[in-house]
Amino acid sequence: MPAPGLVTAYAGLHQATRLPVRAAISILKPRIALEITLTAIAGAAVTAGPNLPVWKLLVLALAVFLSAGAAGAYNQLMEQDLDAQMARTRARPFVTGELSGGRGWLAGVLALLIAGTVLAGTLLNWMAALQVFLGAVTYGVVYTSWLKRRTWLNIVVGGLAGSFAVLSGAAAVTPHLSSSAWVFAAALFFWTPAHFWSLAYCYKRDYAAAGVPMLPNMLGDRPLAWVILAHTLVLVGLTLLPPLTASGWFYTACALFGGAWFLRTSIAFVRTPTRAVAYSNFHGSLWQLGLLLLGAIGSAVIGGRFSA
Repeated sequence: MPAPGLVTAYAGLHQATRLPVRAAISILKPRIALEITLTAIAGAAVTAGPNLPVWKLLVLALAVFLSAGAAGAYNQLMEQDLDAQMARTRARPFVTGELSGGRGWLAGVLALLIAGTVLAGTLLNWMAALQVFLGAVTYGVVYTSWLKRRTWLNIVVGGLAGSFAVLSGAAAVTPHLSSSAWVFAAALFFWTPAHFWSLAYCYKRDYAAAGVPMLPNMLGDRPLAWVILAHTLVLVGLTLLPPLTASGWFYTACALFGGAWFLRTSIAFVRTPTRAVAYSNFHGSLWQLGLLLLGAIGSAVIGGRFSA
């Protein structure tokens, strides 16, 4: 049996080598990157055209994940001062000093973005690569560096990142983007503000203290709730248009159920505009998106759209 001192030393070494890796992965915002990746796959799923081989689907997923991870890392690099002022973000690695930001990280971010773009361009097509690139640049440069500290429209324009993910998936099927791709991209554009403003309402004091203009700090509670409900109505309406419901019964059922859920929580927020109900609406948006992506991807699998 090893001496207790050796066990303690090994445990300390293991923790020291494990945490920086975990921290480095966390700055890529992997959960958001995965969400964006699934959105791209859903974009391929709702697009009419030739069946997409599984290997191309995997290339699409990897390219989008790398570029989305690059955008997430750039966001954390550029917002260390803001993150330090907000309870929700002050434990991020660059804020705590667990990781040191610098030019080396910027070089890594650029390398990830180039890798994702070139991967999509060489193994899929350059229209798909363009959408992958635009999605990352929209979130990283346009939203983070340009708009976030300047205007409440920051998340509205930043929401285009999700729309570009849809278009990257659609372009992987065919470079000639279909009506279903554009409708699905528009739906994601309206989803993002309704989703994020619900969360920003819960942390509006943090945003105010950090000097970040967010709509929840510029409107009264009930007017904000009405704006969110309006976005939700447009979103749900778009997801039920014929170009998308043509995907099949499974997509339609998921879109109906998820849309009804999100509408219910949004209406509840209008009736009772409180932090708890706003947080419930935030989760309602996640359920709606999850069911929407499940419906799109599931319908493609059922219909044999993704081939070996």
